[in-house]
Order: sequence, then C-alpha cells, then structure tokens
Amino acid sequence: MEVDQIDALDARLLLLLTDEPRLGVLECSRRLGVARGTVQARLDRLNRTGVLSGFPPALSLEAMGYGLTAFAVLEIAQGRRGPVTEGLAAIDEVCEVHATTGQGDLLVRMVAQSNEDLQRVIDEVVNVAGVKRMSTSIALSTPIPLRSRPLLERVAGKTKPS
Repeated sequence: MEVDQIDALDARLLLLLTDEPRLGVLECSRRLGVARGTVQARLDRLNRTGVLSGFPPALSLEAMGYGLTAFAVLEIAQGRRGPVTEGLAAIDEVCEVHATTGQGDLLVRMVAQSNEDLQRVIDEVVNVAGVKRMSTSIALSTPIPLRSRPLLERVAGKTKPS
C-alpha cells in the first residue's frame, strides 16, 4: 500500500462523504466547487493508496440485538499469533482484534446479546488453541466512538493542532 498525505481538498471530500456516503461524484464536485474529473481522480487515488477503503453501511450492532460490547486482553503462546487470529476470526461475535504491546498480546472487541451469551463467546475464545489467558471488561457506554472527523477537519483547515 502506498503511503500518501492527504491535502485540504481530499479532507473536504472525505468529510462530505463521511456525512453523506451516498453522494455521487457529480454532486460532490458541485458542493466542493471543483470539476467532476478532479473528484473522480481524487477518489481513485484515495482508493489506490488505501486511505479510502470502501463505503460500508454504518451498522448498529445494538439494534441488531448485540447490545453488550466487551474487550478482552489475550495472552497467547509464543509464535501462535497467526493460528490464534484465524481461530478468533471464526467466532462471529469477535468484531476486531489488535496485536498489542504491554500486558497482553491481543486486544479483542466482541459483542454478545446478553451476559449469558457473553459467557458462551468467552468460552469459545478461551478454547482457541494457543490462548493461554484472557481478561475481559464489559463496556458500559461509548462516550467517544471510532472517529476520523477531527483529523480530517485539521487537514481541511477547519481546526488547528493543539
């Protein structure tokens, strides 16, 4: 993947698509005051460089019945990250996994429908070959969800770095 800095126009385009992901290229060009070809070229470059990875719908897992979110720190056997990651990927309720430094080896975000369902998911996780230890915390709320807007606004010139 190419690494490329984005400029103010890229940031403004990404902010526009963040707010209204169903906008077409022509409408984006109209709102940004640039040519349609410019918007298309920018989108093509942002896709090619991996800055823009797609337009998936924003889903509410809670509205889908998964109202409980938990985070787990896993300690795994040395040299087993690949197989453990594959095992975790096979568990539908595992939403995200990060390799980390510090106390544990992997940070896992998972969802469940209830406390009882979370116990089932935890049992599946600890049964993955190579998982040695697991510490779990239940999220009570999400005061700051995953976001990129402040970074885009900074590049677009709408805010200043602290």
